[in-house]
Amino acid sequence: MSTAIKFENISKQYRLGLISTQTLSHDLNRWWKMNIQGKEDPYLKIGEVNDRAHKGVSDYVWALKDINFEVQQGDVLGIIGKNGAGKSTLLKILSKVTAPTTGTIKAAGRIASLLEVGTGFHPEMTGRENIFMNGAIMGMTKAEITRKLDEIVDFSGVERYLDTPVKRYSSGMTVRLGFAIAAHLEPEILVVDEVLAVGDAEFQKKAIGKMQDVSRGEGRTVLFVSHNMGAIANLCTRCISLENGSVFEDGSTSEVISNYLDRNNKVSGQKANNIKLLNGLIEISDFVLKQGTENNGVIYQGLAFECQFEISNTSNDSCLLEFNVEVKSGNGESVTCFGNEFQNQTISVLPSEKKIINAIINEALFKKGNYYVSLYFKIIQQYLISEKYIEDAIKLEVNEASPLYFLDNNKSWKLFPAGQQHGYVSLKIDDFIQKQI
Repeated sequence: MSTAIKFENISKQYRLGLISTQTLSHDLNRWWKMNIQGKEDPYLKIGEVNDRAHKGVSDYVWALKDINFEVQQGDVLGIIGKNGAGKSTLLKILSKVTAPTTGTIKAAGRIASLLEVGTGFHPEMTGRENIFMNGAIMGMTKAEITRKLDEIVDFSGVERYLDTPVKRYSSGMTVRLGFAIAAHLEPEILVVDEVLAVGDAEFQKKAIGKMQDVSRGEGRTVLFVSHNMGAIANLCTRCISLENGSVFEDGSTSEVISNYLDRNNKVSGQKANNIKLLNGLIEISDFVLKQGTENNGVIYQGLAFECQFEISNTSNDSCLLEFNVEVKSGNGESVTCFGNEFQNQTISVLPSEKKIINAIINEALFKKGNYYVSLYFKIIQQYLISEKYIEDAIKLEVNEASPLYFLDNNKSWKLFPAGQQHGYVSLKIDDFIQKQI
């Protein structure tokens, strides 16, 4: 298989607040070093890592630093990373929107890019005129574009507005037409930045399906940037994680996504402790998901498990508690939700009362892997409402079914037949217990 794209020592440096140096002293210094002394640009030697969360001491930052990797023809490469990691800058350099400070990119074939809403569109021109203009820019003849026109219009779903200036399109319509053009004008390399998030669910499904067709059916190369880990996992054959302008990890999609989520979620059991509501008068603590007496963040397929936490009311009035537990897969997709909010089971907590809340879920119907648990609590006290949402409060590991577990009262957990596959389903609370401490 031939190489479609090769990134060689790609770096991009910016000066904060200014374009280029824009100061006479820096321009003179650069000219003296490079033209008189024959040395390299002195401003390439300085600069800090592009960490947007911390204030630095230098006016120069490396948006990208020493990027080296290859993409084979027909690959679908996912690029993930936090905001500011350098994803869009990398694609802009590939699309020749901006030039690298150092390094070169070798690309075999035409590149069609969809980097942001309205990329490559003239707002005063109609949708039809923009289709022909984009095709001409890619080197296609008028006859070739005309042959593809009906297919583009049908895919985009904007036929009624085809002869209306693009400036009157909504952002969703603009993205629909832009993607349709980029995907159907037969580029060898398709570059798609986060813009698909603007489209509705139906269009996102169509767009991902089209990218699969382009890569698998037609052997073209796709570079896809997204914060939607589910879309990356479903579409991409390989994934790269960027961090502070450098390649942090390059490998299989599932492994890179899992490591990225572990690294950035920083899940800790401490996030599920000492949750205060109603100005601190109500406290939630010791939240756990467990099987039997073990509480190590691991549960097994097919067995019942418990959701348990403690609530303390130090106020002078009784209150009502609603809670919701959301379990998300390692790709960030919501797998299931449960809690008394869905069971119509009210939890009442009296003044100065402590309770242990325990919900028994009948079966752990999860696939093997890592999951992240988000929590929602709502306190109602007379006319006051206090809410708290804690995203990714707990990391949960699901393993294949093990030998039977036993409760303290010797009642065995239910176990599915060995080897049975379990998918994502809604969970049901079989038993709901309130115990006063």
